[in-house]
Amino acid sequence: MSDALSEAQFTARTLSEALPYIQRYAGQTIVVKYGGHAMVDEELAAMFARDVVLLKTLGIHPVIVHGGGPQIGKLLDRLGIVSEFKGGLRVTDEATMEVVEMVLSGPINKSIVRAINQAGGRAVGLSGSDGRLIQAEKATKTERDPDSHIEQVLDLGFVGEPDTVDTSVIDALLKSDSQLIPVVAPVAMGPDGHRYNVNADTAAGALAAALGASRLLLLTDVAGVLDKSKQLMREIKVSDIPGLIADGTAEGGMIPKLETAAHSVNHGVGAAVILDGRAPHALLMELFTEHGAGTLIS
Repeated sequence: MSDALSEAQFTARTLSEALPYIQRYAGQTIVVKYGGHAMVDEELAAMFARDVVLLKTLGIHPVIVHGGGPQIGKLLDRLGIVSEFKGGLRVTDEATMEVVEMVLSGPINKSIVRAINQAGGRAVGLSGSDGRLIQAEKATKTERDPDSHIEQVLDLGFVGEPDTVDTSVIDALLKSDSQLIPVVAPVAMGPDGHRYNVNADTAAGALAAALGASRLLLLTDVAGVLDKSKQLMREIKVSDIPGLIADGTAEGGMIPKLETAAHSVNHGVGAAVILDGRAPHALLMELFTEHGAGTLIS
């Protein structure tokens, strides 16, 4: 048997084995938080765009929520604006907020839209401010002092947390043309009309819950949630998450991811998955194979 024929048969067998999973998710909404290295690697970005278009072609409704931390950091450095992180979140003053909105709603959002459209899809770029999609309130976070063990309130500036989510603009897009793919920048509006920087994971979780999504997929730069021995935890329950944070297994940027996963599952999302966006075809592996590609939170 020739190599070409063998490869063709392997492809056909893979497609056939994926059929039950395709049928499971057909007609379902999948919210994907897209960020990290996968966004800045041109090959991975193009692959991600093709995979999103494939999901849509198969009758699945992907909704993309993107981050942009590295790109924001680079522009802040160029402008000489000092930025810091507390509790895994970027402290956002007025000058930083200007950069955040410019980068997220501008070049990043439109580059993802263009990539999906180039791959044959029909993407539409939005921000959380459009159609009052995400209305936010000032974030209130606490952090335990490592020496005194006293909880301290963190002032994160114009960092917001989703307060209400109105999905009518996304519902209209999905109903008006089943081929449209929403791409959402996590910039929201507060009750006073001020703009807020919302963590992309948090925004994706709130949107997934409001849409009643079947899955929330959080693409990151690690394989998933790692245990103390740095081994991948294939599945954890929502009830396990407080302990993982308390004992330091989860730290930094993984904390808001796990908190988001717990919130979304507790509010009706079928399950959340934290997976490695650097892996080629991570979306397809997670949705259409038996073993998935990351850590499932149920």
